[in-house]
Amino acid sequence: MPAQQKRIIFCLAGVFSFACALGTAAAIGTQLWIRGTILCQTGALLVNATGQELEKFIGEIQYGLFYGERVRQCGLGGRPFQFSFFPDLLKIIPASIHVSVILFCTVLIVFALLGTGFFMYNAFGSPYETLHGPVGLYLWTFIACSCGCLILILFSSEVKIHHLSEKIANFKEGSFTFKTHSEQFADSFWIILGCSLVHFMNALLIRFAGFEFPFSKSKDSATTTGAVDLMY
Repeated sequence: MPAQQKRIIFCLAGVFSFACALGTAAAIGTQLWIRGTILCQTGALLVNATGQELEKFIGEIQYGLFYGERVRQCGLGGRPFQFSFFPDLLKIIPASIHVSVILFCTVLIVFALLGTGFFMYNAFGSPYETLHGPVGLYLWTFIACSCGCLILILFSSEVKIHHLSEKIANFKEGSFTFKTHSEQFADSFWIILGCSLVHFMNALLIRFAGFEFPFSKSKDSATTTGAVDLMY
C-alpha cells in the first residue's frame, strides 16, 4: 500500500481512538448508564392496585458509576432522592465489581490515548518495528478493546445478576419494598460498546494498511519451513 494511504489510515485510526477516549471520559461522569422504573410493591399490595392505579406506585430511577437519582412513588406523589455510590452504597452493592468497572474505564482511556499517540507517530514518523510500530499498535488496540468488553460484561452482571437497581431502590427504605419494574441500558453504556467496536475496527485498519497480525506466519515462511522439513 502506498505511504500516503497508510498515513491517511493511521490518522483516521488515531482520530477514532482519541474520540473513544473522550467518549469514555464523558461516560464515566454521567448518570446515564441505567434508566428504569421501580414499583412500590408494598403500597400496591395494600390497596390491591391494578391497571392505571398501578401507575401511581411506579417511580423512576437512573444512575451511573458514581451517583444517580430515583423518584419514589407510593401513591402520594413523586419524591426525588439523590444518592452517591461512594461511600453511601458500598455496603449494599457488589463493590469489587463496581470498582473494577471504574478501573477498566480508566485503563480504557489511558490506552485509547496511548493508541492515538502511536497511530500519529506511525503516520508521520519512522517507527521502530517493535512496540513503536505495528506490534505496538496491535497491542494498545487489543488492550483497549478488551477493557471495553470487560466493562460491558462486569456492569451487565452487576445490574442483571446482582440486581443493582433493586438494591439502590430499597436503600434507606424501612417499611416499603421496591421491585424493578423495567430497566434498560442508557447512553453511556452504549458509548462504551461503540468504543469497543471502534477499537476492533482500528485493528482491522492496521491489517488493511498491510501489517500482519502479531505471531502470524507468512505464507513464504511456512513454505520455506515445509521445504526444510521435507529435506530431513
